[in-house]
Amino acid sequence: MAIVQISRITHRKGLLEDLPQLAGAELGYAVNERRLFIGNGTLQEGAPVVGNTEILTEFSNLFELQNSYTYRGESAGYIVQTGPAAGSPVTQSLQSRLDDFATVTDFGAVGDGITDNTEAINRALFELYCRSNNPAARRGLFFPAGVYLIKETIIIPPYAYLYGEGAQSSIITLDVASDVSTLNAYVARTGDSLQQTGAQIGNNGATPPTSISIVRMGFESYQNTDVFLVDCATDVAFTGCAFIGPVSRNMIATGFEGSISGVTFNSTGSLITNDVSFQQSFFTQTTWAVTASDVIQGVVFNDCHFDTLYEGILLTAVGASIPEGVRIIGCSFDNIFKRGVIFDNSEQCVSAFNTFYDVGTRFSGTPTDPIVYLNAATNVSCNDLFDRSEAEVQATGIPRIQTLDAPVVVIDNGYSLDLGNYQMNAAEVVTLPDNSSTTTLFTTNASISQSLSQKFKAFKMTYTFIRGTTFRTGEMIVVANPSLFYDDEFSENAALGTGLTLAATQAGDSVSVTYATTSTGTAGTLTYSISHLA
Repeated sequence: MAIVQISRITHRKGLLEDLPQLAGAELGYAVNERRLFIGNGTLQEGAPVVGNTEILTEFSNLFELQNSYTYRGESAGYIVQTGPAAGSPVTQSLQSRLDDFATVTDFGAVGDGITDNTEAINRALFELYCRSNNPAARRGLFFPAGVYLIKETIIIPPYAYLYGEGAQSSIITLDVASDVSTLNAYVARTGDSLQQTGAQIGNNGATPPTSISIVRMGFESYQNTDVFLVDCATDVAFTGCAFIGPVSRNMIATGFEGSISGVTFNSTGSLITNDVSFQQSFFTQTTWAVTASDVIQGVVFNDCHFDTLYEGILLTAVGASIPEGVRIIGCSFDNIFKRGVIFDNSEQCVSAFNTFYDVGTRFSGTPTDPIVYLNAATNVSCNDLFDRSEAEVQATGIPRIQTLDAPVVVIDNGYSLDLGNYQMNAAEVVTLPDNSSTTTLFTTNASISQSLSQKFKAFKMTYTFIRGTTFRTGEMIVVANPSLFYDDEFSENAALGTGLTLAATQAGDSVSVTYATTSTGTAGTLTYSISHLA
């Protein structure tokens, strides 16, 4: 509509609380709030309502002006019906809508890698998860991409849900100027609902740490201290997280003597850490990726990656405090100086379907240490896969999997089922030529130089030999030192047989299984598996 007449425009100024009803088109400026208003005019002049209208400036409170929100979903091509009828939509305040989630920057945290965020992050965790027992007060705490420097440990209470924009993007980093060796510091640790830690967890009526989820976050330490402590906690889930220490590959190779863990655990007699999972997470640049020397139960590592470490996962009992029920499934290990998985006096632990690349070579490329170590009859390695070849095992005498204090088991082919002291290798398939003279199939060590040695002195070879239309299946049992005994029991489907002869020989501590074939004009295929008790 065209403007017909402007008779005059006046203005007033004063305090907001003294703002009068302005005349039509009259301006009023609240000097104390720096807010600007204009009079609506009268109904006769065409104003929809009598009153004052605020003109938006940088100091206007949008929440007061636009105080309701209705979900529309217009990107779907239509307006979503949120209420029982199109004319009765569900509305909520804009403040309520934005309060559906919380970001750590709301509490003063700054991801610039310079500002100390210890107080801000711990305050956010307290306000969201500790101040009230009402579940409605809890919100997921979002960490926008950035490096959140801290000077002291972050204490993560029960029911906390932390999430970021990626393990290499939303990173909490511990860096302090003083020597942290006396501080028992971590980048982060679990605490109770009063953010009490250690022996104080659960005191004063507090809820122990439980129901914690951490997603797409990185935890990094520039200090010689453990990265994360899971302390007396239950129902904890890490997804897409990274645990990064200060130890470089060169430091590991040149004899770094620190004892740093990416993740470590603690329990008490009444508060046992259990039901903890690590999914698609990354461990690097620490002495050990994971250590446990306390009672823990039901800890799972699934689809995780372990890289640039002195050793991978170390579970070892201290007295009656025995780690048990730990499962390592579908993970990958690379650039591990010594052993990848060590079940040392732990119980009912499983390493299964993992892939081990450069592990146990001390960064030399040549095997120097076993890759998986099982020191209890109830621990299992099942279908683990190894880059270490059979030729390397034979040449160096260093096994892929070592059970108890057993030395070399040189016929371990890297695809085996290990149940404590029992090991059964997956089948090898070998083509035996026609009319072959005596040839060595494999050799193992049967030393008894130590009275309590668990050397590979007895084994069983289960086999099937197919040659043309004839075949033979059987078991060969070998016992060595001080004398050699063997027995080959088999059945064949033809009167003339397959023309295969199996034998065992011993020279010093070396025991070899050999084969010879007759002349039939046809080569044969031998499939065999070795099993033994260490």
